[in-house]
Amino acid sequence: MEKTLVILKPDCMENRCAGNVISRFEKEGFAIFDCKLVQLSSPILEEHYAHIRQLEHVFPMLVDFMSSRPVMVMILQGDNVIMRIRDLLGPTDPAEASDGTIRGDFGVDKTRNVAHASDSLESAVVEIRRFFG
Repeated sequence: MEKTLVILKPDCMENRCAGNVISRFEKEGFAIFDCKLVQLSSPILEEHYAHIRQLEHVFPMLVDFMSSRPVMVMILQGDNVIMRIRDLLGPTDPAEASDGTIRGDFGVDKTRNVAHASDSLESAVVEIRRFFG
């Protein structure tokens, strides 16, 4: 059974749509393997977003945003969960996301887009280890 990491971002928690998002995951047949509410630190976020560190106008803003309030970090499992979760979320930019996708329904912009999800099996393994040990 494939596993992926999902982070319900600060905007999701602030706007109280976490229950709706989790419900959509469960309706698609995904199981929550592990879950925790956590205040992310700058060091873990700097590691997580190291691949965009060179984007000087984006990187610090994203680290500040993601550390602004507690987030929900989850391991979801299911058949083809990585690609199916990404399809359910929709594109990173909610303006490009269809109605009925999570980002299309709840997202505001490329940063305040409700959730992060691993983009590959390799990323999922690294990200699950990063956030769950």
